Amino acid sequence: MFRKLYEWVMRLAGTRHAPIALAAVSFTESSFFPIPPDALLGPMVLARRDRAYVYATLCTVASVAGGMAGYAIGYFLDPLAQTLLSVLGHPEGQKEFESWFAQWGLWIILVKGVIFIIPYKLVTIAAGLAHFDFFTFVWASVITRSVRFFMVAAVLKHFGAAMLAEFEKRITLYSIVLIVLLVGLITALKVLL
Repeated sequence: MFRKLYEWVMRLAGTRHAPIALAAVSFTESSFFPIPPDALLGPMVLARRDRAYVYATLCTVASVAGGMAGYAIGYFLDPLAQTLLSVLGHPEGQKEFESWFAQWGLWIILVKGVIFIIPYKLVTIAAGLAHFDFFTFVWASVITRSVRFFMVAAVLKHFGAAMLAEFEKRITLYSIVLIVLLVGLITALKVLL
């Protein structure tokens, strides 16, 4: 099933409907769709490097809007949220995520919104279930999703497919470096303000 979905997304990248498809995939991936928008963003950027940042912006806006929908599912539609968490491998997730958000709050969104391994949809639904502050959720999502999609677009625009393979091979290292930079930036802002 996932292979067919992936192949469908890859075919979309070559059509004139690709930007609409990118927005739709970015939106739905934030709450339930299993294929990440990077699968469509990558081929689109490689095909039109001059539009790399337009595609990254489209991806970010649609993903954050989809994240708000995922948050709403968690906040208002508890039975559906529980079902989605169960499908994502967390049948008893609500209590776990409530404690995570109580202890770590903003860091959950900042870290998990960038790292490719952890589905963003899990963060969005869990944030709603935990009744995490919506305003903080939105601005943190804007930061993390922008970083993720603009990073992919920049790598592909400037270094092409060969560099992306290297980047994907060392994604954990690059994610850790990014997290350290984010922590440093936030700490510096707290000290200065």
